[in-house]
Amino acid sequence: MTEHLGEADSPRREGDGTISQRTAWLVVVLLVPVAVLNYLDRQMLAAMNYSMMHDIPDIATRANWGIVLGAFKWVYAVLSPVGGYLADRLSRRHVIAGSLFVWSAVTWATGHVTTFEQLVAARALMGISEAFYIPAALALITDFHLGPTRSRAVGIHQMGIYGGIILGGFSGYVADHPDLGWRFAFSLCGIIGLVYAVPLFALLRNPPRSTTAATNPSPRAALGELLRNIGFILLVLYFTLPAIAGWVVKDWMPAILNEKFNLGQGRAGVSAVLYVQIASLAGAGLGGWLADRWMRRTVRGRIYTSALGMTFFLPALFGVGDAATLGVAVACLMLFGLGWGFFDCNNMPILCQIVRPELRATGYGIMNLVSISCGGFADWGFGALRDRHVPLGVIFGAFAAVALLSVFIVLCIRPREDLVQKP
Repeated sequence: MTEHLGEADSPRREGDGTISQRTAWLVVVLLVPVAVLNYLDRQMLAAMNYSMMHDIPDIATRANWGIVLGAFKWVYAVLSPVGGYLADRLSRRHVIAGSLFVWSAVTWATGHVTTFEQLVAARALMGISEAFYIPAALALITDFHLGPTRSRAVGIHQMGIYGGIILGGFSGYVADHPDLGWRFAFSLCGIIGLVYAVPLFALLRNPPRSTTAATNPSPRAALGELLRNIGFILLVLYFTLPAIAGWVVKDWMPAILNEKFNLGQGRAGVSAVLYVQIASLAGAGLGGWLADRWMRRTVRGRIYTSALGMTFFLPALFGVGDAATLGVAVACLMLFGLGWGFFDCNNMPILCQIVRPELRATGYGIMNLVSISCGGFADWGFGALRDRHVPLGVIFGAFAAVALLSVFIVLCIRPREDLVQKP
């Protein structure tokens, strides 16, 4: 199928307003720093694991640390559909700026906790505030990027996420520094976010409203419409299954490398994060470009690109579990990161091919609900399995099998013709 049967060229007129390329890319530029902070605040916890457990001794076990990690995910997951629904009904600009301001305040407060219970509460509050950002941000980007730049625009935003994870990996060195420490890292990042929320709110804009847009449904009607959409159900499964391994890699890999190869906290954090996220950066850029190009030939171009990236997970996860040297482990993590970039930059664009615009943030929120809930249990379960000395090869082998199943799932998704012909 040729491009004129696919997505329309940009800039596009929507309703009574014209969306220019300059405005569309300005939205991406403004949101990239927010994406950096969004994942920097999360990743620091994994990289500073040892210092925080030492400074807050009543955390005590790895299973409890899994609860700390899971507290964020479970709350974030439950509220993601709420955040998405509000972003579909209200101003995406207000939802995004408000989310940044609140989670930055919570980040600052995290640097002042003294007990396990306080840390769990802080992570839960972080989950409440951050749940409103990703669905609204990705929906806003796809509102502005209506056609042949959609995957690239989402990919660049996701690059900001990987940049935040990279910076978070270096926070282990901050935690080890005698004059700084983990509390300083949280406090500083919180202040930066609070300051940036002001110009973000002033400069960010919502897209022109379409005069022909359908009326936003009630929460019950929105949920019913999405759950009756077979393509959406398949995408939720596809979005969730690989993320189980993804969350474990993000949250536990610094501790895995520390234990397996006897590395210091700083080196383990950087080795676990830097190379895989650089590969993810490359994967998001390459995957976004390839998907937009592939769409010129077939409306399934984004699906094929994502499935291609998923095949990289198979050797990568087997290799991570059985790696005998740090070099082999890092090489496998880089392959995983490359595939993750292909996967990550195309999830929202695929959603746009099967769900109408008025439900996209809500749909992505539901995807987050299922995926991150499972990720929270994966964090807890991985810690419990390691407490019982289950071999890493067995655990990551199971992850690889799940990735293989995911390839078949995404290939079963069929874009809706009415949504492919118009954004």
